[in-house]
Amino acid sequence: MGTVILVRHGRSTANGSGILAGRTPKVGLDETGRSQADKLVERLDGVPLAELVTSPMLRCKQTLAPLAAARDLTRTVEPGLSEVDYGEWTGRELKTLYKEPLWRVVQAHASAAVFPGGEGLAAMQARAVAAVRAHDARITAAHGEHAVWLLCSHADVIKAILADALGQHLDAFQRIVVDPASVSAISYTETRPFVLRVNEHGGDLAGIVPPAPKAKKGKAKRASGASDAVVGGSTGR
Repeated sequence: MGTVILVRHGRSTANGSGILAGRTPKVGLDETGRSQADKLVERLDGVPLAELVTSPMLRCKQTLAPLAAARDLTRTVEPGLSEVDYGEWTGRELKTLYKEPLWRVVQAHASAAVFPGGEGLAAMQARAVAAVRAHDARITAAHGEHAVWLLCSHADVIKAILADALGQHLDAFQRIVVDPASVSAISYTETRPFVLRVNEHGGDLAGIVPPAPKAKKGKAKRASGASDAVVGGSTGR
């Protein structure tokens, strides 16, 4: 299967104001976020990208705009990667939400958290993971097993996808940190995913690119190990 780069959108106007934006329309990037979007082009230089997939929210589309223009790629909008539907919590100040009894549930027992008038975090994880898996299968079929593609989504959504890839219960997903404009990466294989990066802000991202497949003679069996962890640890790429 393929390798997916997970980018959280750049800093938004809501991030800077202490408001839980959720699915509030027209929440875009602030000045810092626009700069982060521009820098994403350079950060991913040398990383081949087969496709770009984005949440429908404006801040995600804006984050990918410079990269899409630089690579001449279209952005596929995927509703399954949209922000959590926080329901009645949407648009409220975080400092007031801290006092809600549900806040502690979100922190310690996320799989049981359902936002009033919105969706549950378990339902969010299910639709997000299903969307990632579906796009990965589609892109792998179209571009080959060594395809690298990129999605842009939101903190809780990306944390939930990473938790699934790590085999970690959703109740522990708050242990994962995903900052604005950070890069994470997952390589999906036939038997399990491998988490390659989490909350990356710099460094060489070329290491996530799978090596080119070796030429095969006749109908030789596919080399074992594509889904195996290296005993003793990876030696790098």
